[in-house]
Order: sequence, then C-alpha cells, then structure tokens
Amino acid sequence: MKKHELALILDFGSQYTQLIAKRTRLLNIYSEIVPFNTSFEKIKEMSPKTIILSGSPFSVTTENAPIPDKRIFEMGIPILGICYGMQLITKLFGGKVSKSDKKEYGFAQITIEDKNSIFSELSNLEDVWMSHGDAVEKLPKNFHRIAFSDNSPYAAIVNDKNNIFALQFHPEVVHTKNGLKIIENFLIKICNFSKDWNSSSIIDWAINSISDRVGEDQVILGLSGGVDSSVTAALLHKAIGNQLIPIFVNTGLLRKNEVEEVQRIFKESFNLKLITIDAENIFLEKLKGVTNPEKKRKIIGNTFIDIFDHEASKYPKAKFLAQGTLYPDVIESVSFKGPSATIKSHHNVGGLPEKMNLKLVEPLREMFKDEVREIGRELGLPSNMVDRHPFPGPGLAIRIIGDVTKEKISLLQDIDNIFIQSLRDDNLYHTTWQAFAVLLPVQSVGVMGDERTYENVCALRAVSSVDGMTADWTEFPYDFLKKVSNKIINEVQGVNRVVYDISSKPPATIEWE
Repeated sequence: MKKHELALILDFGSQYTQLIAKRTRLLNIYSEIVPFNTSFEKIKEMSPKTIILSGSPFSVTTENAPIPDKRIFEMGIPILGICYGMQLITKLFGGKVSKSDKKEYGFAQITIEDKNSIFSELSNLEDVWMSHGDAVEKLPKNFHRIAFSDNSPYAAIVNDKNNIFALQFHPEVVHTKNGLKIIENFLIKICNFSKDWNSSSIIDWAINSISDRVGEDQVILGLSGGVDSSVTAALLHKAIGNQLIPIFVNTGLLRKNEVEEVQRIFKESFNLKLITIDAENIFLEKLKGVTNPEKKRKIIGNTFIDIFDHEASKYPKAKFLAQGTLYPDVIESVSFKGPSATIKSHHNVGGLPEKMNLKLVEPLREMFKDEVREIGRELGLPSNMVDRHPFPGPGLAIRIIGDVTKEKISLLQDIDNIFIQSLRDDNLYHTTWQAFAVLLPVQSVGVMGDERTYENVCALRAVSSVDGMTADWTEFPYDFLKKVSNKIINEVQGVNRVVYDISSKPPATIEWE
C-alpha cells in the first residue's frame, strides 16, 4: 500500500498548530502533528519530506524552553520555522534572540526583499499576522534576511544551502492575507510535494487499511447517525461489506424523526442492515429526577456502554470495534500542552474498547472534519447527513436544563425541528456553524387570545465558528428570528416565550450544559 508523502509538524504548544496541518491538507498534502520531543528515531521512521516547527507560548530565552532533537537539521530535508520556530532555529544555529522592546501582536506589514522561493508571486508589501514578544537580534551564520517589518528587522530569514526557512509571522492564520500561498510555495516549490492527499486517494487508502487490518473478521460499529459515525459506516461497508455489524442505539434523546431518517438513508444508500435497539425507556428511567449536567452525561455514557455491550455480546465472532475518532481527537491526546482545566466531560462516549476487549478500527483517525465530510459526499451519503451541524453525544438531555422527561423531549424536538427547518427554508442553515434550541427550566406569563398563560420558555442558539474552540453568536436577520419565534409559539403547545442567546465563547460555552 503506497504511503502518502508527509509534512511533519513539531508541536511546541501553539494555539495555531492545528491550523498549520489544516492548511497543508487544504493543499492536498498529508500532514501529521507530533510533540516537539518526539524521538529522532521515530521521526526518521516516519520519513517526512519536510519538518515544520510551530509557534509556542514559551520563550527560547528561558531555561525551560522546549527544544527538539537537533539531529532533525541533519536529515537533508527542508525545514520551516514559524514564530517560536524561527527563534528556535536562530538560537540553535548560533544567532541571538532577545526580548523585543517593540512587541508585535496583530496585523503588520512586511517588506519582501527576495521573491524567488517562499515569497514567489507575492507583492513587495504583504499583510501578515504577528504574535510575538521575542525577536531575532543577530542572524546565525549562513542565514540572510528575506523580509522585514517596522518592528521586526528580521521578519523572514533563510539558509539557502540547507533549505531552512523561518518566519516571524503566522502564515497559517487567515489574517495573513496570502499565508496559504506562502505555505504552498514552501511545500511545492521547495519541498516538491506531489499533492497526493485527496478524497479519492484517501478512500482507497482507508479501504485498503481496513481490509488489511480486519481480514475475514467481523467489526461492530456503534452508529449514532452523526457525520463521523455515518462516514465510518460507509467506509467500512465499502471495505468489508457484510462483515460490518452496525448497531444503532435509540436513546430517545435524538432529534425529531432522526431514528427513521438514519434507518432510511442507510437502507436506501447502502442496503445496510442496521440493528436498532430501542432503549428510550431505559434512558428515561436512569435520568429520572437528575438535574446535574455532569451526572446526566455520565449516566448516558454508562447506560449506552451497558446496552451496546449487551447487544455486541451476541456476536462472539466479532474481533474489532469501529469508532469515528477524528484527527483533532488524536492530536488532543498526544500534543504538547500545558496545564488545562476540565470544563466538562467530552460529548462522545468513551471506554468501550477496554470493557469489550475488542481491537480498535478507526478509519478516520488521520482526518479533519472537512475531509470527513468530503469523503462522505464521495461515498454517496446525502448532504443533509454529511453537512449537518454538530450534535452532542448525550443528545437533547443536555439541551433540557433541569430534569429530563418524555414530555420535555417531545416539546424540545418540535421546537428544534421548527428552528432547523426554518434555517433550511431560508437558506441560512449553512451560514452558521451550529444551531439548536434549549428548553429552559422556567415558565413565564403570556397572553394568548383573551386568556392568561403560564408556559415554557425556550432559547435559540446559533454560533459561527471554525472548530468550536471559540465561537461568536450568529447575527441572523431580525425578520427571520421574528418569523421563527412566531412559528414556535403558534405551533408548539406549551411555549409562550422565545429568547435568542447572544453569548460568545468564551466566556460562555456553545452548549448550555
């Protein structure tokens, strides 16, 4: 099986590291992120065509500055250092880095002196995004300057002999106007990548990987109907056909008509025999009277595991468990990072492999979300499934503030359905990253006809985001919000007030629980 050409990214803890990988993937070039202290032997084994050094919250002037194995510079491959990566290269090659009197955070304009390689086809002046407190004071031997800014005498440097490039600014962020072109110039003109990472090649590669790993054994998959598990199911079915055992647990906490829709799509598109477990009453009984969000999540996760485990035990010949793990999940578990606070339990259910003693198959673990969506389209999944907004693993339980009952679920399903369908009808669904409704634990006074009412309040939430790490509330037209509010109040019995959440993340989270 042919191995994809690799751009290896060493992570020094930058908030932008994933963006470097995403930009390379956007150019149809395969990239992986590993911690800065990955062993030299491991790096050699991976056979990268280039190594990119990320930014970092650290300073190379401190004793605890993260430093990689210096032998990477002797591998004879091009290297690109970004921000901290540039300062690190300068220090390791004998130059001088110091605290800058004039720090640069935000937009800056660089003057380009050499447009023969990494700055090919760019203007003499380029808008870039800076984020640094240290600066190169003295160049290392055999390096020369190719760009500068008002506050950075060395905004970009290069060692032509060893093909080592270093940039003080961040080409991976969208704020750097032609950042993608700079990355493309480096990867194509300097590293000679052939752009072999595309949806067709990814599918072929994934299918071959699955077939080689699974052989004649059976694979159990917990299908939720979300993008990740659906694309995983489609890939596995294409690779191993009836060896796949897809189990769909109906928790009763899904969106309106979602169970029927998932069953229909997989039957029509793939003729997939889906095993559906109706466990609504079990989940409702377990959640009875529970109001604490974390407790809800744990109950749902543990109950799901128990039900899934019981059903899977009916297939003793199954040797593998498939999961829709994505590359950001992998990065989160292996990347270099400092102390962080736990905000809430992850939406997805975990712990199945250890309990069930099955080997894992994760065909999407090398992929970002946008790549997964593209693969889904290529495999024939309908757009209303592939392009749907994110949906939390615990489902509507964490969108009902307070205790969860069958009546509240039904009420929220109707509210949410009106909101989402209205977005689709007005061509607004794809203008926001995620939209949903929340049922609040309060009632308010209203007037309907000539009668006083005392009924439920619901909140509508929509956010614009790239990856969910930060988000801003989506500014829908007032006329649209007015129309949706009227429709919900008129058509959903038990609701007399609709509010719109205009909180950003941070300080708020996207979900309410």
